[in-house]
Formats: sequence, structure tokens, C-alpha cells
Amino acid sequence: MNQNRLSVNLKGLELVNPTMLASGILGYSAETLEGIVEGGAAAVVTKSIGAEPRRGYDNPTVTQVSCGLLNALGLPNPGIGEFAGEIRRMKSLLKVPVIVSVYGFSENEYANVAERAVRSGADAVELNVSCPHVRKTGSEIGQDPQMLATTIRKVKSRVDKPVFVKLSPNVTSIVNLGRAAEKAGADALTAVNTLRGMTIEAETGIPVLSNRVGGLSGPALKPVALRCVYELFEQVRVPIVGCGGVSGWRDAAEFLLAGASAVQVGTAVALRGLGVFGNITRGLNDYLKRKGFGSVKEVVGLSHRR
Repeated sequence: MNQNRLSVNLKGLELVNPTMLASGILGYSAETLEGIVEGGAAAVVTKSIGAEPRRGYDNPTVTQVSCGLLNALGLPNPGIGEFAGEIRRMKSLLKVPVIVSVYGFSENEYANVAERAVRSGADAVELNVSCPHVRKTGSEIGQDPQMLATTIRKVKSRVDKPVFVKLSPNVTSIVNLGRAAEKAGADALTAVNTLRGMTIEAETGIPVLSNRVGGLSGPALKPVALRCVYELFEQVRVPIVGCGGVSGWRDAAEFLLAGASAVQVGTAVALRGLGVFGNITRGLNDYLKRKGFGSVKEVVGLSHRR
């Protein structure tokens, strides 16, 4: 496999291939993430970390549906104070970029957590401004261009590493938010987080998730995420990371063609195992070779030129 053909430079982050672990999947332990890297991921994004420890919701928090997964975990995390040590372990153990996902209940919380993460060794931070099932966290910020811009500027003033912004599909215009993020200094956009959804047990009439509403991920999200990437590419100049329903090389290729410079893989790891990264990169390599492309960069946004 030609690694030069697959390599990607994402705002200074050197990736040997365009696949990354998405936030929310196996992202707390350095040892667990080591398995993700051994499976072929070129970068990892941790689970979202806040200023203080958070227990999250009671079970059930995850359920499989016919078109993917629904989850409402409630952002459980140990807090940045404890997680800082884990970031340092990740940096010593993993040989790929470590991106720490952060969330907050205010712009200052985002900035404080991001700063602590970078001081602990994070190669970049990803602002989770789009969690669909926890009130008064980033979802409110991520739906308001002015609040989003203010938060990004605050974080950028405190860190010297790339700042990715994970956008929500649960908005009227993701392009308006993408433009606001770019103008405020975002280094890259991740598109997208999960769609709001729910499922009900027919016999009892009770919603399955304890929080009732959760985030839908997996194959059903892909057409929405692909459309978001396509629209953003036409309006912004910062790199875009595609996220939503990537489970095979064809999915990854579609996101690249739509304008993504890299892709994140989440639900497919849970449903198909760690080998999904290797399967995607081998398939992409064969695809690029068969089409006569020398690098991933030649494919990015190609659909806009055809």
C-alpha cells in the first residue's frame, strides 16, 4: 500500500492516511486507543471532556436501530483535572495525533478545558458545540453564529494548537455556522455530529433510552452528513473532516469527493470492530490507484468540478 498516496496534512497534523477515530467511541483510555491505532486509524479524537466530572445518564443509554445506533450517554467524563494525566499517557503511548474533544456550559469553560488539554499534550482540540441530548451545553452555542464565534475566539486566544469545530446537522443552515466558525478563526470543521432521534418499545409504549431523545449515528446519517460537507466546501476555505456513517472505503471516497480532507469513523468501530480502519484505507488506496490519482488531495472536492 502506497503510504504517500494516502498521507494527509491537516493543519499541521501529519496523518499517514485520512481516517480518524470519531469522538464518543472508546476515547478515555490510552490502552484502548492503542488498539484503535493498531487497527489503522491515523489520528484519534477522545470522548468529550468537560471542566468537572460528569456521571451521565442512567442506562439504557445506547440502543441499536435498523439504520444505526441511538445514544444518549449524557457526556459522562472524569473532568479535565483527572483526564490531563490520561492525555499525557496517550502522547507517550500513541504515535499518531491526539485530538481532545471538549465541551462546556460557557465560552470560558471551553477555553479553560481546551487550554488544559493542550498543556497536557493534545495536538489539537475539537469543540463539541453540537451534542444533541444535553441541555445548555454546546448545542445552544452551536446553533447561534454569534455565540459560536465568541466561543471560538476565546479558545483561540488561549491555545496555540489547531482548533476543530464539530458542527450539528440539527440546524437550519450549517453553512451560516461554518462561515461564522471560519471567520472566528476555526482551523477546521468536523461535519457532522449526530441527528436527534428516538425509539419506542411498542409493547410497553415506553421510550427505550432513559433520556428518551438521543443522537442517531451510522448509515442513516451518511446522506445528511455528505450533503453538509458538500455545502460547506462551496462556502468555506478551511479543511473539513467528514463524519457520519463511514463504514467502508466507498463511504470515505464519497466524503473526499464532496470536499472532506479526512474522515472520522465512529459507529462502524462499534458494529464492525477495529479492523474497519484498515479495510477503509486499503480500499481507498486501491481506488486511488485504479483511478490514476497520486494522492488523496487530488480527490478532495472533485465532485464540485464535475
